[in-house]
Amino acid sequence: MERFRREYARLCAAAGAAPQEAVLRRLREPGGARARLDLTAQSLSLQTCGALGRLLPGAAPFAALALGDCGLSEEEWNSLGMWEEGFSFFCQGLAANNFLQRLDLRNNQINHQGAGELAVALTQNACLQELDLRWNTIGLLGGRALLNCLHRNKTLKRLELAGNNVPGDILKAVEQALDHNQDREAILSEAQNQVYILNKEVLNLKDEKNKQFLDLMDTVDKQKEEKAKSERLQMTEAALALSEQKVHNLGELLNAMKQEQTSVAECHFRELQQQKQESADREGKLLHDLSAASEKNLLLRNQVDELERKCKVQQDQLFQVKQDLANTTAELKLRAVQAEERLEMEKRRFKQSLEDMESLRVKEVDHMTQHIEASERSMQDRIQRLETIRISLEEELSQVKAAALAERGQAEEELIKARSQARLEEQQRLEHLKEKLRLMTESRDEAQNCCLKQKEMVAEAQAKAKQLSLHADGLRRRLEELQQDLNSKEEEKVTEVNKVKVELQEQIGHLEAERTAQDGLREKIAALERQLKALSNNHREALLDKEGEISLLLEKLRMKEAEISRVREEEAQRASFLQNAIMAYVQGPPFGTQSSRK
Repeated sequence: MERFRREYARLCAAAGAAPQEAVLRRLREPGGARARLDLTAQSLSLQTCGALGRLLPGAAPFAALALGDCGLSEEEWNSLGMWEEGFSFFCQGLAANNFLQRLDLRNNQINHQGAGELAVALTQNACLQELDLRWNTIGLLGGRALLNCLHRNKTLKRLELAGNNVPGDILKAVEQALDHNQDREAILSEAQNQVYILNKEVLNLKDEKNKQFLDLMDTVDKQKEEKAKSERLQMTEAALALSEQKVHNLGELLNAMKQEQTSVAECHFRELQQQKQESADREGKLLHDLSAASEKNLLLRNQVDELERKCKVQQDQLFQVKQDLANTTAELKLRAVQAEERLEMEKRRFKQSLEDMESLRVKEVDHMTQHIEASERSMQDRIQRLETIRISLEEELSQVKAAALAERGQAEEELIKARSQARLEEQQRLEHLKEKLRLMTESRDEAQNCCLKQKEMVAEAQAKAKQLSLHADGLRRRLEELQQDLNSKEEEKVTEVNKVKVELQEQIGHLEAERTAQDGLREKIAALERQLKALSNNHREALLDKEGEISLLLEKLRMKEAEISRVREEEAQRASFLQNAIMAYVQGPPFGTQSSRK
């Protein structure tokens, strides 16, 4: 730790800045310095960030590094990710580090560019297991970059992305990738434990066999020594017996030397023959014992050779089993990755088709609503003009033809104004449509809310159309009343009133034409609603098909997992059978007891 502190001070001095006291104080702490460096809520300078990034590859003996709520200065709090150069140095150091296991970068305003650099660093890092990126500004692009890096990084087990505006599907994909990494780590650890256990059992068996062989050799040596001692004892006993017999015979010979000379000679001759026979018998016994001992040694050597050969065969079988397990796991992983890629492609295609259909439907609904609004405005303008004309007719019916001509001129001017106003409104509508199209391209994510709003607007338009039809009926009634009033007036003004009636009938014809247009619009709206229902039904059927395919893929994955479990059980059974056979062989009656019994 002292070396790390000296390197940090040297790099800060080389950058032209003094080392921060908060960092030095954390490095001087005796307890948590070796396993964890906690710089949470510290105002880190640019030079400190650069120094940490350069020291991470080699001189950083930390298993955990906490940088949550860190900032570049007191003015820029929680903005470690805003300094691109320092953060890039930090990511380069993280990529080359082989000791750090936990990293805390919460609430540092890391954007999608910083997330991309982190993803590149994670593809090269092979020791980091936990990464906390909560409450940053990673977004959609950063989430995709982190998801892509997880396809290469197989050591990261935990990744926190809450509060980063990352879509739900990307979060689910990240969780699936982390689950795959955890499963892979669990399978590797289980395989390593089994291999370690089998190696220990093989070593124990070898040690036990060596001990048995040494015990057998010791028993053979002891048997040889005992046989040599027994032979010596027998020889000494025989010599003692002979000496006693000789002494006895000599005493007898001394007592009756003269009388029994012939008998003594015969006895000596007989004794010599007996000694020769006994010596020949002893030599035969010794040769028989030596041949039996040599045969036993050969049998023991053959048994040792068979045991060594069996150990080699078992080692070969274990190696073959390991290779089979590795091949099956690799194939299953490839199949799982391919299935996930297919699912992602199908999801993207389905989302793209949904977005296209929704955009088309929104455009058609916007066009219809705009047309309905234009018709409503024109109807309101015309109704207002009719009301003004009616008021002027009531006021000026008492006047002469000049007033009627003036009114006609006013009506023509109003028509011209209405046409110009309609043209201006159409231009404004076109500009508004262009603006709406641009906004709709920028707000694809809010398509569902827009659809709901457009449905409400269509309902309102239908209600307004109904109100307009009712208002048109009222206008018709008023026109009929006006015609009755005009017929009851003087005969001199009949011609002028007829002219006004003709104009009013023309306007009524226009109103009826607009009403028919509104009916056509209603029919189009109904047709669009039917199309929407058909599209929704098609989408539901497509979703059901996709769910069926997903269920089939899940069933296939379950089958593969069942096969893997079955293979594991078979391997475990084989290992147990081998272990039982070895234990039965080891626990059998030793050779020393059999030889002793013989």
